[in-house]
Amino acid sequence: MTRSEARELAFILMFEKTFTDDSFEEIIEKAAEGRELSLDRFAAELAQGTYSHLGELDELISKNSQNWKISRISRVALSALRVAVYEMLYEKNIPRSVSINEAIELTKKFATPEDASFVNGVLGAVEKSLPPEEQKNTK
Repeated sequence: MTRSEARELAFILMFEKTFTDDSFEEIIEKAAEGRELSLDRFAAELAQGTYSHLGELDELISKNSQNWKISRISRVALSALRVAVYEMLYEKNIPRSVSINEAIELTKKFATPEDASFVNGVLGAVEKSLPPEEQKNTK
């Protein structure tokens, strides 16, 4: 599985989470049963890390999405934003520009060009608000 495919899988799991109060483990279990889902290590870490930091990620997204409440952001855009912001904060070996580009591409694939522009703008603002890349957080 490529990194892009792993990101897409993590994104899909986060998207599914927006529809249910099930635990993340239950979402993965149901996806495995219904779609024969198999997560590689990177996809699992990305999805679980994103889920584990939802409050922090949503706060950062909210601060940088000028006049948009989390509840008004489309589920596709929000899921892409969450995964990308998690990567930008915690994945030391992934340049932020890659995380931003991958989120934009996912949003283009699953939503509208307007959503992709919105995601680009929010992630650009998030990037500017963060310390230099070499000082990323630890998981």
